[in-house]
Parts: sequence; structure tokens; C-alpha cells
Amino acid sequence: MTSFSFATVPLILSAPGATKELGPELRARFPAIRRVLLVTDQGFLRTGLADAPIHSLRAAMFHVEQFTEVVADPPEHVIEKALVLAREHDIELVIGLGGGSSMDVAKLVAVLANSAQSMAEIYGIGNVHGSRLPLVQIPTTAGTGSEVTNISIVTTGATTKKGVVAPQLYADMAILDAELTIGLPPAVTAATGIDAMVHAIEAYTSKHKKNPLSDGLARQALSLLSRHLIRACENGHDLAARQAMLLGAMLAGQAFANAPVAAVHALAYPIGGIFHVPHGLSNSLVLPHVLRFNAEACVEQYAELATIVVPHVDGSVAARAEALAVAMQQFGTITGLPRTLSQVGITASDLDLLADDAMKQVRLLGNNPRTVTREDAYALYKLAL
Repeated sequence: MTSFSFATVPLILSAPGATKELGPELRARFPAIRRVLLVTDQGFLRTGLADAPIHSLRAAMFHVEQFTEVVADPPEHVIEKALVLAREHDIELVIGLGGGSSMDVAKLVAVLANSAQSMAEIYGIGNVHGSRLPLVQIPTTAGTGSEVTNISIVTTGATTKKGVVAPQLYADMAILDAELTIGLPPAVTAATGIDAMVHAIEAYTSKHKKNPLSDGLARQALSLLSRHLIRACENGHDLAARQAMLLGAMLAGQAFANAPVAAVHALAYPIGGIFHVPHGLSNSLVLPHVLRFNAEACVEQYAELATIVVPHVDGSVAARAEALAVAMQQFGTITGLPRTLSQVGITASDLDLLADDAMKQVRLLGNNPRTVTREDAYALYKLAL
């Protein structure tokens, strides 16, 4: 058996309503800490769902500062502003409460608040030095899995993104509370859910670091997500389906944090960066085309995953692999997501720009089971058009 290493968040709490007891939970684990920074966004704050956890924190004698200016695909200046607030108030613990963007900002604040390093110095893999502030992550969407990953993505220019990958970005604790996801619209539920399924699929076929633990997590994640996505979209108040989606997204996050994602994400990033299409939707637009492209290199693995997503599938290995691509396409169709690039405002004249940008995603493309050339990227975008 191939040697491997596996890392993840040391403590996970999964229970509907868990954040109503956030104060006592954190007080028991961090008895000496007083000053807490809650990192979230205005949209989630307006739902009122943050009120109970904030009240619980204050009742447990935490002094709570709030940074609520997180935006999707957070740019550097947002992180810098959060850092100023953290330093002004001598913050001792950081809580990310929101989608992937809020949790990504929380990671970087925890890492940099007491550090002499700048943002520019920590981009890349393994460039964070020293320790970080205690960090707790609470997702409010079932998608990114950021609560259990060691990755943070930052928008560094008009269309460009950079990643920070380091073991210090793993949180001390992740809390999965489906009550926080009740207000999510069906389109957001669908796009984030498909994003999580992409994490599982790409981890299962990753060229580097794929291992028995990541495989098991990816399979379990795909099972939970594929069985509950439609339910969660059709009835947003189905708490059991919502909790299953959160658990599935987290398991997929654990999988891809250890067996990293590949060409689907590489092609999705330019769609999001240049045209501001939400990340999960960007993934879903290119997913079936990349699956068919990759099948040449990992047809047996796709056939294995097809038996999870489409339990009664039969036929040849190639037929089952194709069934996986069809099923993933149908998730987008059933949930009403746009299915083509043209539906999100992208035209044939944009494909060269997208292909050029996709080829810059060297870290991701290197994980793909099949080599992707610039011509391949262009052809895949053309198929998605």
C-alpha cells in the first residue's frame, strides 16, 4: 500500500441547533479567552441567524467584535481591514461564520493578526510561519468545505486569485448546524451542493496524494450529497436533508484538503474571476465536459462513483462513467441552474481569454488525471458554451 499522510481539523461538532450553545461550548474549550472576532457578511447578518450564537457568546462572558464586510471572492483589502480590527481590539480567538469567503477571511486573520508576515509573503504552499490565533469555523452553506481545509483563496486583482495553503489554516474546531442554512435559496443550495460533489469527485481521482482515507471520505460525501441535494432544494426547511448536506460538504472538504482538486476547478476559476459567476455554478458549468474528457484516464474510478450517484447503473465501465457525467448534468437541470456559459453572459469571443487564464492554474492542473493543454481548455469551454 502506498504511504500517505492525512491531516484535518481535530474537533468536529455536528448537530442542528449547536450554535445556540456556542458560548458554553467555547468557554469550556477556551477558558482563558475573552476577546473574540466574529467574521461574517452583511447578507447572513440580515437573516437574523447570527443573533443566537452572538447572544450565547456574550452570555458566556466573551467580548464579541464583529467584522461584517466580507464579500464573495474576498479581495486583499477586505482581509487587511479585518486585520486592523483584530489588532485594535487585541483579539484572542477568531470565528468564521458564513460561506467559504467568510471562513477564508477568518483563517487569514487568525494567521496574520499577531504575525510580522504580510499577505504577499504567505501566498503559495507552506509559506506561513509560526502559530495562529485559536480558530473556530461555522459554515452557513453546504459547499466549500472550508471549515476543514487548509486553503484560503484571495482575489488579488481585477480577475486574478491566489491561494494560501498551510497547515496553520486548519481550524481548532468546526461546527455544523443545519439551522443556519434554512434560509438558503434553492439556487444557492444547488450550486454549493454541486461544488461539494466536485470536491469529492476530484479528490477521488486526484493525481497526487489520493489515499484510502480521502477515497473513503469522498465516497461517503458523494453518497450524502447526491441523495439529499434535490430534497434540500425542494424543501429548504428539511432539517435532516440540510444537516446531511453540511456533513457531506465537510467530508468532501476533508477529502480534497488531502487529495487536491484539479481541472474542473482550474477551468471554473476564470469563469468566476473574470465574469463574477458564483464559484459553485462555475464548477457545474464545466463539470460534465471535464468528466468526459478525463474518462480516458480514470474511467474505472468514475464507474465506481457512478454506482454511488446512480445506484442501479449497469453496463460497461465506460457506460457507467458516462452515467456519472449525465447524472451530474441532471442535478443542474433539475435544480434549475444555468447549464451553459452563454446563459451567464459568456460568448465565443471570450473563450481565448478563459483558456489563457485556465492555463495559469498550474497547481490545480497538475492534479488532474489527464494532462490539459491550452487547446484542450479551449475545446472544453467551447463544449460548455
